[in-house]
Amino acid sequence: MSEPATPFYLIDEARLRANMARVAALREASGAKCLLALKCFATWSAFDLMRDSMDGTTSSSLFELKLGREEFGKETHAYSVAWADHEIDEAVGYADKIIFNSLGQLDRFAGAADGITRGLRLNPRFSTSGFDLADPARPFSRLGEWDLNRLEAAMDRISGVMIHYNCENRDFQLFSAQLDRIEAEFGGILDRLDWVSLGGGIHFTAEDYPLEELAARLQIFAQRHGVQVYLEPGEASITQSATLEVSVLDLLDNGKRIAIVDSSTEAHMLDLLIYREEAKLPSAGDHAYQIAGKTCLAGDIFGEAAFAHPLEIGDRVSIADAAGYTMVKKNWFNGVAMPAIAIRQADGAIRTVRTFGYDDYRASLS
Repeated sequence: MSEPATPFYLIDEARLRANMARVAALREASGAKCLLALKCFATWSAFDLMRDSMDGTTSSSLFELKLGREEFGKETHAYSVAWADHEIDEAVGYADKIIFNSLGQLDRFAGAADGITRGLRLNPRFSTSGFDLADPARPFSRLGEWDLNRLEAAMDRISGVMIHYNCENRDFQLFSAQLDRIEAEFGGILDRLDWVSLGGGIHFTAEDYPLEELAARLQIFAQRHGVQVYLEPGEASITQSATLEVSVLDLLDNGKRIAIVDSSTEAHMLDLLIYREEAKLPSAGDHAYQIAGKTCLAGDIFGEAAFAHPLEIGDRVSIADAAGYTMVKKNWFNGVAMPAIAIRQADGAIRTVRTFGYDDYRASLS
C-alpha cells in the first residue's frame, strides 16, 4: 500500500533500528535482558524490526500480555496492578513470569500461579518522576510493596522482584546513586533472588547517554547479588522513531497566527494534555504559528511552531517523537478520523499497515 491520507503515524525503520542497535549493545555488554514495555508501544506491525534485538515483552494487563505472547513471542512477563479472578488462569497460560503488585494478590492467587515463575513489585519509595501523576513513589502509592516484613513473607513463593522507579531518566549518575540506595536498603532481599527487573524509564538510547557506564553498573549489580537483570524499555526503545503526519485545514489570525490541522491532541497525542507539554514541532524559520487540533476542546493545541515560509491550506506538518504513549492511547473523541499507521522502510518506500474508518468508530461503541 502507498502513503495514506493524513493524519497518520509514520514509523521510520532506520531510526527504530538505530535504537535497537543500542538496545542490543547494552544487552551484550551488560548481560541484562531487555523487554519491550507494551504500555508505551504495542504497534505489532513493527515487532519484526525489534524482535532480534530484544528478549521479549512485559505487560500491564491481560490484553497486553496476550498480544506480547502472540505477536512478539520470546520471553513474556505478566504484571498487573490487580489481577481479576476471571483473568488469572488465562494470564498464567500466556506468561513465562507473573509479577504481583501486592502480597495480598500473591497470597490470593498462590494456587493458580503455582506452576509458573512468580515475582513481586518492590517500591523503593523514591523515583525520578517529575510528575505526581506518574510518580510510583507518591504518598500512599498503591504500586508495590516496600515493608521488609511483608517482603520477607513473600520470599518462599517468589524468585524475583520488579522495581520500576525511573521516568525519562537521562542522568546515569542519578540512576547509579539510586540503585545504591536500593542495594543498601533491600540488599538482603536481593541476595536471595534469581532475577530483578529494574523497570523502564532509563533513557539509554539517547546519543549522549554513557552506555558503557550503564552496562558496567548493571553487570556489577547482577554479579553482586547473583541475579539476572531485566530492563523494560518503553520510550527508550522507540524514541524519535516516528512522526505524526498532519495537514493544515484552516488558517486564522486573532492576534496570533493559528494553523488548524486534521488531528487532535486529546485523540492522538493524549500525553500532551495529561502532562501539559507541547509537541515537538518545526522551529526553524521566521513564520510563527500555533498548531491546533480540530476538536471542540478549547485547549486542543499541539504547541508553537516556526516555518521558513508562510503556511498554506493543505501543507503537511510533521510532529516528531510520536511513537511512545500515542498509538496505545488513541481514541475516537469528537469522532475525529483516527490516524492510520505506516512504516517508512529502509529503501524509503512507505507501507501503510493499518487504516481506520467509520466502521471502526461505530464498532467501538454500541
